[in-house]
Amino acid sequence: MIDEPGPWGTGPFTLVQGASSITTRNVVMSADPYRASWFIESEQRDPQVVLEANPDHWNRAARGPRIERAVFRNDVTPDEALRLVCDTEGEVDIVTEVSPADAQRVQDSAHARLVVCDANRVLVGILNRNSDAPLDDLGVRRALNMAIDRQAIIEQGLAGYASVIPALTPNWCSGFPAGAVPYELDAARAREAFSRGSWPARRPLRIATPEPFAGIAHMVAASIRSTLDLMVEVIVVPPDQAPGGARALVEKKLDLPWDVLIHAWFDLSSEAPPAAVHREFFGLDGAFRAGPPDDAFDALFDEMKVQLDGGALVAVAERIDAYVHDQALALFICAPQALYAVNEHVTFSPYKTTFELAEVTVDDRHWSVTGGGAELGARTARSQSKPGFAGAAGNAC
Repeated sequence: MIDEPGPWGTGPFTLVQGASSITTRNVVMSADPYRASWFIESEQRDPQVVLEANPDHWNRAARGPRIERAVFRNDVTPDEALRLVCDTEGEVDIVTEVSPADAQRVQDSAHARLVVCDANRVLVGILNRNSDAPLDDLGVRRALNMAIDRQAIIEQGLAGYASVIPALTPNWCSGFPAGAVPYELDAARAREAFSRGSWPARRPLRIATPEPFAGIAHMVAASIRSTLDLMVEVIVVPPDQAPGGARALVEKKLDLPWDVLIHAWFDLSSEAPPAAVHREFFGLDGAFRAGPPDDAFDALFDEMKVQLDGGALVAVAERIDAYVHDQALALFICAPQALYAVNEHVTFSPYKTTFELAEVTVDDRHWSVTGGGAELGARTARSQSKPGFAGAAGNAC
């Protein structure tokens, strides 16, 4: 853990001022056999974290860096950061995790442009197969997936900045099954499948959601309510209650008060998505598994994790995603895109996995050049009160 100023690091940049760190707690799922996950309790960020170019980087010609200095500003709010990049120059050059609700403001800006990237992230509904609702019934799970209009949710809830996904692997990732087709809104088939599921009379479907996705949760609820003629309740979890709820899910020791939890997650690699995504939702040691272990899933994952050949690894990853889709193990919604507000004189090409500055350049009209010095001001923050992606862990370095 880097929790004090450096210099630290041997990559394109070294940390020379400030620090960011997290406090985690070991959350035990079971004692015998021992299974656990790490739960982020808090984040500590200095007002500014400064990176300087590493002149001794071994791959400088190909990898960079192209700028001398990058300053991560944790001393302004997300809304203020957006104002500074859109309306001024010399204060902020890049704002990460722009909400779709703010995308048009960036596009209309005189100083910034909107950069959009397909990212390795998903937004799904976790299905609580331990509840007294018949969510262990495959027909019911498929009915729920056929009861929502994903494209409408994307257009209305995320301003179009997302892609429909068949399961948990976006089609630009390795491990996407060839020919995979997302569930589509099909009211007749959904009602037929749901009618065979013995849903208890007058029992509402309970959908829980963190505040940033409340609007999307209400759209999902309205679609299910209309299609299946089912009572649906939406539970918006306040930020101060989210840690306790997350811990209850990870520990798997308490009855969960919801049937569906709207949840965002991400992957830092495009090589084998099930390792960081599917396993967390459905695996034996998955932090987000809300139901009994799935022996068929675990058998597939055990097969994948011992593969030494890349082609064989991808083949099993494809089978895992296809199995998750066929069994409707979650309420599949979409893969949100990553949105950035970037100063018009900054060249920034985002990665699908992480936020990188090594290849960033500035032109000769950038304020740092006209004013002397090649410094990039960057604010990495995400709004917690607007729709968008809020599942990534951490903002800066």
